[in-house]
Amino acid sequence: MSIISLQPAGQWAQEEFGFAKLGDLRRNKRLVNIATKLATNPGGTLPQAFADWAELKAAYRFFDSPTVDFRKVLEPHLARTRLVCREPGEYLMIEDSSELDFARHRRTQDLGVIGDGQGRGFELHTALAVRVESWTLEQRPEGRVVGLFDPRCRRPRPAPRGESRRERLKRPRKSNWWAEAFKRVGRPPRACEWIYVADRESDFYEPIQTCQQLGIGFVIRGYQDRRLADEAGKLAQALAAAPVLGQSTVELRSRGGEPARTAIVELRSVRVDLDGPWRPGGWQEPLRGVWVLEVQEVDAPEGVKEPLHWVLLTSLPGTTLTEARRVVGRYTARWWVEEYHKGLKTGTGVEDSQLERGGRLEPLIAVLAVVAVRLLNTKMLARSRPEGSEAKQSFGPEALAILEKRFGRPKGGWSNRNVLVATARLGGFLARKHDGMPGWQTIWRGWQRLMWMCEGLETLCAG
Repeated sequence: MSIISLQPAGQWAQEEFGFAKLGDLRRNKRLVNIATKLATNPGGTLPQAFADWAELKAAYRFFDSPTVDFRKVLEPHLARTRLVCREPGEYLMIEDSSELDFARHRRTQDLGVIGDGQGRGFELHTALAVRVESWTLEQRPEGRVVGLFDPRCRRPRPAPRGESRRERLKRPRKSNWWAEAFKRVGRPPRACEWIYVADRESDFYEPIQTCQQLGIGFVIRGYQDRRLADEAGKLAQALAAAPVLGQSTVELRSRGGEPARTAIVELRSVRVDLDGPWRPGGWQEPLRGVWVLEVQEVDAPEGVKEPLHWVLLTSLPGTTLTEARRVVGRYTARWWVEEYHKGLKTGTGVEDSQLERGGRLEPLIAVLAVVAVRLLNTKMLARSRPEGSEAKQSFGPEALAILEKRFGRPKGGWSNRNVLVATARLGGFLARKHDGMPGWQTIWRGWQRLMWMCEGLETLCAG
């Protein structure tokens, strides 16, 4: 199976955008050219990507066109992603939301209200498809990003004042996005296993109902003590009575001022029927046969503000310790979508664009959203297949020659890991033995410098 996101930039852009339905073949060619330039010069702003003034003006005209929008730009990529996800295998459909803030660009108009009401920009809801290719000894999945399954981008407006709960449930809301893609795409083929993975924002009735109706697995972090069906009590009571399956570990990344650490956790699980909620029209049917897995940290280190405690609602059985550890592993794979959003902001510089209208920004965000998939896959392959050669084929001989001239040929040749580390070294990564893998900023700073070097070499050779 070829990895489109690691093809040379021009070929990749043709595959991802060449068949967009924009009403004019010239627009398609322009879109492919824009995507190629942005992929080789990530940085968010069009002047960075286009040195030629005529090409830059053509790019501005493209984003001004009323026939170009977020969905049309993405459609070929979405179709390719969904086609790949119908091949046999296990796929994690990881959903999360992020905000793109353009408040510092004061001339930009037609933006939504985000954050605490002071931000101006977009809410981006991402469904990222990841193919599971192997499992570690700790029962954590390793894989590659297939692509975007069904992203949404909107400019939110404040909720009407004095709105009743009935009125709120009837109008379109952000919560309607969660797991909605499956209703449009339908059931996975029999040889495929799709597993929906989401955080606490998705802990409500409809996502679980949708997954159960369409035969899609799910792992959702719960945040509320739900009622059990048939007046059987509350969820917390059922969990407290459940047997302990054993212990495992969870790798936690640094956040909130706390350093990265390995948490030792105790796992217990129980199968329950969850009571249905009230919706306009009446009470809903119970959600039958849902497994609930509690992940509770034991012996948390001194100074930890809040020991790890997750309650995971899932369709996957948790009768054994190995099964439970795999459920936890799938949930921790949420970091892929968090890394994706970080790469979109830090890697492609999406929030740096200074286009002056929201309608022009949306198709640019769509292009950069796919560029971010390309960048993320390079980083992911260095982790999941460090000794592979996909990155070598993608970067091409000129870029590798520059890296070799600068740092020498690495031991073991140009593997995925060695290509990524050498690129990050151009961005300031020291690559000492204890440094681990490079972060986004050094990777993409190095990538930009490498692309500038390649462009300079091409200019000299052409002269």
